Amino acid sequence: MTLSSLLITLYAAAVPVSAAAVDFGRDIQPIFAKRCFACHGPDKGEGGLRLNRRATALAELDSGEHAVVPGQPEASELLRRITAEDEDERMPPEGKPLTAEQIQLVRKWIADGAKWDEHWAFQPVVRPAVPEVNDRGWVRNPIDNFILSRLEANSLQPAPPADRVALVRRAYYDLTGLPPTPAEVDTFVADESPDAYPKLIDRLLASPHYGERWARHWLDAVRYAETNSFERDGPKPHAWRYRDYVIRSFNDDKPYDQFVREQLAGDEMTPLTPERLIATGFYRLGLWDDEPADRLQAQYDTLDDLVTTTGQVFLGLTVNCARCHDHKIDPIPQRDYYSLLAFFHGIKPMTTAGPNIEQPLFASEGDRVAYDQRVRERDERRNALQAQVTALENEFAVAYRQSQDAAVTASDIDDLEYRFYRNHWERLPDFDNIKPETVGALADGRFDIRLATRESDFGFVFSGLLKVPADGEYTFVVDADDGVRLTVGGRQAIFYDGIHGTGNPQRAVLSLKQGLTPIRLDYFQAVGGRGLSVSWSGPGFRERSLSAEEQPPAGRRNLAEQLRAQGAKLLGDAWYAGYRKKFDELERLKREPVPAEYALCVTENFAPPETFVLSRGNAHVPGAKVEPGFPAIIASNQPVIPSPTPDRGTSGRRSVLADWIASSDNRLTARVMVNRLWQHHFGRGIVRSPNNFGYLGDRPTHPELLDWLASEFVAGGWQMKSLHRMIMLTSAYQMSSQADDKASERLEKDPGNDLFWRFNMRRLSAEEVRDSIHAVTGKLNEQLYGPSYYPTLSAEVMATQSAPGKGWGNSRPSEQARRSIYIHVKRSLITPLLADFDFPDTDGPCEARFVTTQPAQALGMLNGEFLHKQAHEFAERLRREAGDDRACQVRLALRLALARPPDDASVSRGVTLIERLELENGLDRQRALDYYALLVLNLNEFIYLD
Repeated sequence: MTLSSLLITLYAAAVPVSAAAVDFGRDIQPIFAKRCFACHGPDKGEGGLRLNRRATALAELDSGEHAVVPGQPEASELLRRITAEDEDERMPPEGKPLTAEQIQLVRKWIADGAKWDEHWAFQPVVRPAVPEVNDRGWVRNPIDNFILSRLEANSLQPAPPADRVALVRRAYYDLTGLPPTPAEVDTFVADESPDAYPKLIDRLLASPHYGERWARHWLDAVRYAETNSFERDGPKPHAWRYRDYVIRSFNDDKPYDQFVREQLAGDEMTPLTPERLIATGFYRLGLWDDEPADRLQAQYDTLDDLVTTTGQVFLGLTVNCARCHDHKIDPIPQRDYYSLLAFFHGIKPMTTAGPNIEQPLFASEGDRVAYDQRVRERDERRNALQAQVTALENEFAVAYRQSQDAAVTASDIDDLEYRFYRNHWERLPDFDNIKPETVGALADGRFDIRLATRESDFGFVFSGLLKVPADGEYTFVVDADDGVRLTVGGRQAIFYDGIHGTGNPQRAVLSLKQGLTPIRLDYFQAVGGRGLSVSWSGPGFRERSLSAEEQPPAGRRNLAEQLRAQGAKLLGDAWYAGYRKKFDELERLKREPVPAEYALCVTENFAPPETFVLSRGNAHVPGAKVEPGFPAIIASNQPVIPSPTPDRGTSGRRSVLADWIASSDNRLTARVMVNRLWQHHFGRGIVRSPNNFGYLGDRPTHPELLDWLASEFVAGGWQMKSLHRMIMLTSAYQMSSQADDKASERLEKDPGNDLFWRFNMRRLSAEEVRDSIHAVTGKLNEQLYGPSYYPTLSAEVMATQSAPGKGWGNSRPSEQARRSIYIHVKRSLITPLLADFDFPDTDGPCEARFVTTQPAQALGMLNGEFLHKQAHEFAERLRREAGDDRACQVRLALRLALARPPDDASVSRGVTLIERLELENGLDRQRALDYYALLVLNLNEFIYLD
């Protein structure tokens, strides 16, 4: 060893390290992950060394030495290389060498036996003992014990209590997202009873505005938006019902485990209630490309979104990092990722509308029965009219044949439409999940593949209403060159898949009722000569074609065309008028929906496809087959998957997943949620990375407190309101954010406030800023729930879309004064004021919003049309409630906006400003007050919370 390397080693040895044992997860693993894994991790093992597993870290190297020899630092090649003086030998080879403190941590870790402890988040939750503290008078409940014990251990004292005005304002915003009125502040400040503050918390938790405030936190996490993104950014029908479901769930204090189950598997729960169906809209909130370049890969992108969101939101794990390879940091193999994906594999893909994603809502079984009865009654009226219309058409056909000595033929299918697709298939695809190239109507009422724009590699879906003349049995015959499916009355009649050519017709006999019956034909043509022939026969008629012939019979004339031209002439005006009346009524009934409310929801195939590990995440390169399973690192056992049964309608897999996630034994679920609650009360979580409890996430600053809260949460029935109350009644929550004479000492010891020695000041969220503006102007519309509204946007903002203004409505002014949570969330057109104040990116789960300070905020608040309108409304309120006295107007403005009685100096400055605006800038009295109102809405104290 050279003198220089000896000095480095001696210096590192001299760096003080706590006498406590080095914690691998806290102290060592982050060093390995950030500085060593590039060459010695999951993907690379240069020199035979991989530091991502204990067994490989202790194994013999290619050189015959050992990187880590437990208990023997000097025999460990790892320590020699990180302390080497020679740059060619020193590790890591790039970037700065490890610091002396890091080297000493590695040395002590090896000396202590190179223990590879299990990561804290992967261990079962164990309720810790409540620590003892010296200053018992500061403690209001056990949470304070955990906070104060750490402060005392570090010779720190907590900040003094917040004043009562700051406290009431903090409580109102934290629980409702709205400012208190002056009267509410005065009532609380004047109430000196010991239960004044607990009563305030109870009242705020009972407010319907509580659900609006805390639902927004959840919507951030689950990537809530009401459109699909990509170029068209089309709407997600009824998405707002999911938002309302979340608000109601928080207001009702729904147990969190039930809240989890309903979102993951509400459609599989008994009884199936509207709210449970709506809850499964969770699955439809993500991005969806309606015209992807690679449809199969896009399908797995959607599944990845579900794995990502489920893993991060409910479990605090970045499972999605294992899509293409084993997770580089956490012990999550790629196989576990696809086992988790298998729970979702049977979900029917997203569409723009229709039964895949929309289902009717029924408050009771009686409502469902009544709906079915209304459908039957409509269909009976329709079928009766159809029989009358058919009889009249037959009467005309006889008259026409007698007068013209020629036959007319009526189509057997009404309202026939087609969808045309271009692609190559070898098996019949699910066309409902593919965007068609063209759509159109077929007036002739026959399946016609001559519309194809190419000779091969195309597909069709034909759908219409088959006119069944009488009750009885009907025979259908289909001969197709390639794959075909005939569906009649919702029942699959003929399914002949693959590439096979014509000459082997398939037959089916169906019992049908007289009237109009839905008929559908799916067909694909791969290679070779195309061909499709469909016919039927039944009571009273021999075989008739339902498909268009290549060469139609000469002289055949269309009945509908001839009836329009000759009906009145042959049978008289009265006859024709009667026919038209019945025909028009029939057309109306065919298009008349039975009224019902619908939900955006999940639907599933009862028999999901098999799931395979995809090589490098490539959907076209399947590998080993996997079954649904839980990540092994946090699951003590693997699931029992129910066998698929058609009568159930779904696979039942998601219920298994939901029960495991919502189990009291799950090691992460309760920890993750109590951390989110703490985060939104204190400005940051006990774990600062709420969506990542893995190795690269932040370790909890108070791990015992986290586990105590998780234990308390589960023991209390997963009730969130009781946890809110407990947190907010602590001395820790009621501390001041203001500096006192000991603040500098505390800042020096704990500059990041990791130990919670004070309360963190915070800026209001985007929604709180906008809602507070409406509240102080007196124009806030407190209407709860219902469809989203559209704020007025400028033409310049609209122009940022690919189709300017498309999909953006025009709501009434009173609607636009509703709370911001009800704003329509269009991914390509976020309301500017919300965007300026850090509204989250909705493309994926948002664990914590950025809090920025940037020019757009000041520009929008000072110059934006919305703020100027609201400033005028604010000034109108001041004139209305304070009269013409300038001092009274200024005092009221400050009181409304800041929730505290203003001092005389502030009032004097405000009056002086208004007078100068009038005298020096030539503004009239009304306009001058408008500008002063605008100034008040731009005060830092208005948008910052102590």
